[in-house]
Amino acid sequence: MKIYTVAMIAAMAATTMTGFAEGSAADTYKSKCAMCHGADGMASGPAGKAMKVPAITEAVFKAPEANLIESTKKGKGKMPAYAGKLTDSQIKEVVAYMLTLKK
Repeated sequence: MKIYTVAMIAAMAATTMTGFAEGSAADTYKSKCAMCHGADGMASGPAGKAMKVPAITEAVFKAPEANLIESTKKGKGKMPAYAGKLTDSQIKEVVAYMLTLKK
């Protein structure tokens, strides 16, 4: 369950990458997720460290995308729910973006 929480939080913080339109998934991740998950998904910033947010790991990338979307919508652990704050489309896009952070 922690992995899904991390995945969802990570699904929201990074720099603009090719393939995502300006003002879309990368920007949403940067504004909603990066504070805790970090721009690279490693949760190495002050908020991520203070909240003990785990880094995005291989296990997160293996989780079904539907589970990551659901965790983002409903929240998980310390991560808030984003249903009502982001559209279903934005949530799907930010999860897809987060999955591009895999190194």
